[in-house]
Amino acid sequence: MRSITSAHPARRNSRAAARRLRRRPVLAVAGLSLGLIVAAGMTATTPASVAEASGSTPTFALASFTAPQPLAAAPTTAESKALSAARATVESADASIDAAATVTSDITASKLDIGDPETTVDTAELAAAVDRLDGANALPTLLLPSIVEDVTVLADAVDERVAELRGKLDAAKALKAKQEAEAKAKAEAEARAKAEAEAAAAAAAAQSASPQQSSAPAPVFASGGAVGGTSPADAQATARAMLGGYGWGDDQFGCLVSLWNKESGWNYRAYNSSSGAFGIPQALPGGKMASAGADWQTNPRTQIAWGLGYISGRYGTPCGAWGHSQSVGWY
Repeated sequence: MRSITSAHPARRNSRAAARRLRRRPVLAVAGLSLGLIVAAGMTATTPASVAEASGSTPTFALASFTAPQPLAAAPTTAESKALSAARATVESADASIDAAATVTSDITASKLDIGDPETTVDTAELAAAVDRLDGANALPTLLLPSIVEDVTVLADAVDERVAELRGKLDAAKALKAKQEAEAKAKAEAEARAKAEAEAAAAAAAAQSASPQQSSAPAPVFASGGAVGGTSPADAQATARAMLGGYGWGDDQFGCLVSLWNKESGWNYRAYNSSSGAFGIPQALPGGKMASAGADWQTNPRTQIAWGLGYISGRYGTPCGAWGHSQSVGWY
């Protein structure tokens, strides 16, 4: 049995009141019948009483006699079960009607397009069947199962339509939440990118206005390095030889030395266990450097090539990257 909801108690109460009004004529007819029976009994005894009061010899005759009407027999177990089933079916159908009104109200309140042009549930036929079943006490018990079945079939159809509309409403709500989350994430990403671009531009402007201020103070250059080697001095020599390809001079090399001294000490095997950054430029994750060569884990030149490309694309120059690192602690 479906549970009874309280979504629309006023509507349910009005229906119950209407049903009580429809049963009152039956009770009135029963009362009128009882009054006629009592009046007939009193009339039958009147002649005898009049004769006795006048002193005349009564003439004996059989008086009409109305036998008392037997009390209605208590309902049998089968009848009780039938009536109980009828009441339960009425309550369940009322809950279905209330659920139909509720889902329509929820769809209207949401102001969402659920993809269904019809957002109401027709419950008129079910309500009429419930009214017939609600008068079960005045119906022969044999008729109840058929009416109960009719109400059950109609209620099932209403419940199915309610479930369909509820599912579409839930799907529309989920889609709206997803779209809002995506829009929020996009706005946040754009805000971060804008902030980073502004910081990079500010650092570049400061470097252009005062190159010495943006340059690393007295960078420590490794000496004795050879292009193509793996030591820190070799890595610096390799990087210095590659600067010309980007149009950068020795002033930018000083910023680069300071930047990667801070990040990795120019150690091609440097690994940050807390963040996962790797290599001379401390790429995060290290696998990004595979775009510059499959030997990114063992070849300083591959790491430097990736790092210079990253700096060029994001900050414009090594001094721009160094200025950003000095400002916020990372690049």
